[in-house]
Amino acid sequence: MNTLYLIRHSLTEANEKRLYGGSTDSPLTDKGVGIAVGRRGVLPECDLYVTSGMRRANETLYHMTGKTPDVALDGLREMDFGAFEMKSYDQLKDVPEYIRWIEDETGNVACPGGESRNGFRRRVLAAGDGLLDMDVGSACVVCHGGTIVELMRAWFPNADRNFYQWQPSACGGYRVAVEDGRPVGFKEV
Repeated sequence: MNTLYLIRHSLTEANEKRLYGGSTDSPLTDKGVGIAVGRRGVLPECDLYVTSGMRRANETLYHMTGKTPDVALDGLREMDFGAFEMKSYDQLKDVPEYIRWIEDETGNVACPGGESRNGFRRRVLAAGDGLLDMDVGSACVVCHGGTIVELMRAWFPNADRNFYQWQPSACGGYRVAVEDGRPVGFKEV
């Protein structure tokens, strides 16, 4: 592979209401569809189209490109927030398990019934290695904000960006140049 596009899905109810919506298989909202349709033509034709398999990623790919995924990789799904799914900060801010999770600096505290940050990172990076090993010239991947952040932080550790600076907007992302199976540069899309 020489070019990999990492694109964040468009808006869902969880995005619009600022809820933790990782493993919930939500569709795009009308506004989300409009954003995706408005981004048609931004991406060139690719040899391979990949999503996380989640409905919001598949719908974004379709509305941006008219394509359906050739491959769905579960490892590219967003973090599983367990008991915190579809809840807001305001709903959770006084819950002791939530406070432990957001204050955890080790990354080892899991959301009740969900993943830890370290577990999520390992899963995503393993899926990213699989992407880089694919024998195609170019691939377009539509997945999730947290997933893209983890891949870009791992692939470009010297870029001096924090989590929020790596986070793409809806239907935004990165064009990653790949040489010999390794990411060597990026540009925002």
